Amino acid sequence: MDVLADLLARAHARGAVFSNRRFAAPWGVEFQDVFPLTFHAVLGGAMWVELEGEEPLQLFGGDLLLVRTGAPYRFVHAPGAPAVSMRRLLDGEPEQQPQPQPPQHDGPATQLLCGAYTLEGSVCDSLLASLPSLAPIRGGSVGGPLRTALGLLGDEVATEEPGQQTVLDRLLDLLLVYSLRAWFTRPEADVPGWYAALEDPAAGPALRAIHSDPAHQWTVAELAALAGLSRAAFARRFSERVGEAPLAYLTRWRMSLAAGALLRPGATLAAVAQEVGYGSEFALSNAFRRTYGEAPGRWRRAQLAEAAAAASAAAHQGDGA
Repeated sequence: MDVLADLLARAHARGAVFSNRRFAAPWGVEFQDVFPLTFHAVLGGAMWVELEGEEPLQLFGGDLLLVRTGAPYRFVHAPGAPAVSMRRLLDGEPEQQPQPQPPQHDGPATQLLCGAYTLEGSVCDSLLASLPSLAPIRGGSVGGPLRTALGLLGDEVATEEPGQQTVLDRLLDLLLVYSLRAWFTRPEADVPGWYAALEDPAAGPALRAIHSDPAHQWTVAELAALAGLSRAAFARRFSERVGEAPLAYLTRWRMSLAAGALLRPGATLAAVAQEVGYGSEFALSNAFRRTYGEAPGRWRRAQLAEAAAAASAAAHQGDGA
């Protein structure tokens, strides 16, 4: 069981390319739409990234950037340059922002490939929480698989072939996994405890077993047997490596799965309880309330209402763009 792949698959992590553009100085674009996670690849040239509260960040050809923020951010040819909304560019307005001064064309044009990921439910919360607002991955540290996936993605968006969207979705899935791997190897990365523990000979097998069959009635003794340790030694080792006790991790993972399952159309509490390893609706409700602070039904109504409001706001914004 590949725990990272399982987490992303259960979160229905899906990507969509929303921009592949070439900019010549002076230029600037602002991203205002809110996505849980976006990636940006500088295929050529250079640019600056501006986010309120952060120092301007310069990127060069071959660099990647993962962005996790609900605040607007800007890509510009030089710090402080004016920027036009990316949404307006996507709606067909001119790519170059009109400037009061003539273009300087200082340096090569910047080729920028951008994509956004939609993550459903809360199973990726611990993953997203470990990422900073801006996570740059420098071209010099981009390994072979990531470089290959990025090259394939760039080639694919440059053509129009049958089944292209399916190919782009799969390539974006790969790019996300490779990018997260690359980021978590960096010394400044805040690596989630479960990710760092995957290579541990005691915690790793237990994590993979839990993700392989979360509905199983796991005991500490069973998980300890996978590691060849006593219950006490295993529980201590798991807690040290992961940051929480084995059964606490199991419960939290089950509740994340339950939250995602509750949002599926037609899902019943009884079916969700069975799916995540609880023998009754009552048992699931109690565990869910301890985790989320309210009953499953009330939590689901609030989440659906919030999603509907967000969708309505996005549609209104699109109409007014």
